[in-house]
Amino acid sequence: MRELALIFAAALAAALCVGAAGALALRLLRGRSITVHIVVLLTVTVTAVVAGVAVVAEAMFLSAHDLEVVLITVAAAATVSLAVGWLFARRLAAAAVWADQARERERRIEQGRRDLVAWVSHDLRTPLAGLRAMAEALEDRVVRNPETVAEYHRRIRVETDRMTRLVDDLFELSRINAGALRLSLSAVPLGDVVSDALAGAAPLAAARRIRLVAAETGWPTVLASEPELARVVSNLLLNAVRYTPEDGTVRIDGGRDADAAWLAVADTCGGIPEEDLPRVFDVAFRGEPARTPRPGNGHRAGSGGLGLAIVRGLIEAHGGRVDVQNLTDGCRFVVRLPATGT
Repeated sequence: MRELALIFAAALAAALCVGAAGALALRLLRGRSITVHIVVLLTVTVTAVVAGVAVVAEAMFLSAHDLEVVLITVAAAATVSLAVGWLFARRLAAAAVWADQARERERRIEQGRRDLVAWVSHDLRTPLAGLRAMAEALEDRVVRNPETVAEYHRRIRVETDRMTRLVDDLFELSRINAGALRLSLSAVPLGDVVSDALAGAAPLAAARRIRLVAAETGWPTVLASEPELARVVSNLLLNAVRYTPEDGTVRIDGGRDADAAWLAVADTCGGIPEEDLPRVFDVAFRGEPARTPRPGNGHRAGSGGLGLAIVRGLIEAHGGRVDVQNLTDGCRFVVRLPATGT
């Protein structure tokens, strides 16, 4: 019994020494990754076992051959344990990082939902109050002048159209976020889509004396769903027109690289603050001074800050991407899409 106690004490002493060294190592490495911590813990555990076995084997006065056999056996087991532990440590670390990223993504999504509700509530409250006031004025015959009555009717229609567009944007965004968007891909001449979008943006541009400049040639054919692509181009053009000061210029051109077709919309808005560039495609983001609507610039026809979020969702659904960068006097949105073989 006394010999067993001595063996236990010797093994315990060796293991404690290794454990103390491991605790110090973990303290020094406290800022490192999860993988490093798990590998250190596993190494300390295996080394403690090896140290205990080696100390006890040495104390038992084994022959050189027997001691070598014991140490080789323990070393082989330790090697396998460390290798397996390292593999599982990487998997556990990856799972931990993924879980942390998932929680962060969920927090961003939840914050996005709150922001969206706040923006939409704000955008609906004002026109609804105006519609109610005008409807009550017409119902109570507060206004009788035919011209005023006609103006009230026109404003009611305008505000109704605006809210309809907002609801349409919300529905489109919900389809994108829910993964319910179904695209019917075909070869679409990008020039035709751009021509239609220019015609739609022309009245607003003319009212604000903004020049729309488009390349006459060089438009590629892209693999896309035409209705969704038309919405992308229209959203980009209207966004540029609304945020460009009067007498400014909006330019649209396109082309083809080795592996993709591209479309670019550049304006003279004055640029976007650098810290806002990564956020311009977020839901309900409207930006700071350079991209904040100015009085009378047509923003009332806007869509609650959803236009660029819809652009990104539709382009990513096509397997493409959209980026933005500042120019000397404005900014430039670039869309890249798969091109056809022709």
